[in-house]
Amino acid sequence: MQITNFQAIIFDFDGVVAESGKIKTQAFAELYRAYGDDIVNKVVDFHVQNGGLSRYHKFRYYQEHYLVKPPLTQDEEKQLDHRFSELVVEAVIAADAVPGANELIHQQASRIPLFVASGTPEIELKVIVEKRGLAPYFKDVRGAPTQKQTLVAEILSQYNLVPETTLMIGDALIDYESADANGLPFLGRVYPGDENPFPSHITVMPDLCHLVT
Repeated sequence: MQITNFQAIIFDFDGVVAESGKIKTQAFAELYRAYGDDIVNKVVDFHVQNGGLSRYHKFRYYQEHYLVKPPLTQDEEKQLDHRFSELVVEAVIAADAVPGANELIHQQASRIPLFVASGTPEIELKVIVEKRGLAPYFKDVRGAPTQKQTLVAEILSQYNLVPETTLMIGDALIDYESADANGLPFLGRVYPGDENPFPSHITVMPDLCHLVT
């Protein structure tokens, strides 16, 4: 894949820019630990299989399908969100970069516009990007509660990007589906040893080092 063929890049964040996917898996496990191992295992499995979905969607799904309780109230959802943030924000800020990610971002930001589209709440995401020293390199940083497919569509529209020359890099099936729905070429990042979630025709890499020129 020749990076110079693209006129813009949209990055997912966790597992693509920061090596933070496992941090969020652990946070979900901790959040539901009081309900026992069976629930924790289901929560973790759903999270891993649905990377890129917002935490709010997951909270609601767990409440309905695993805990079999009435829908979360606004206050209950806010409490879960606050506890989750406490578990992850500082850890994500401190997480290692995905190999090659910082170099690629620094290199390409002077050539083309770069964007982030993530399932992380947007306010939290912007703090993390800022604290990691990456804010100057991104044209825009977008997150939840807007769904990822819509985030990508809005970035394309707002910045007059041509889908065919805008690359999306993600590590979850929802990233690929959001790119595909908007007509973007896609590159999958698969953490070494993890199962590849993408269709067989999708190019995947264990890190971003090969994209650095």
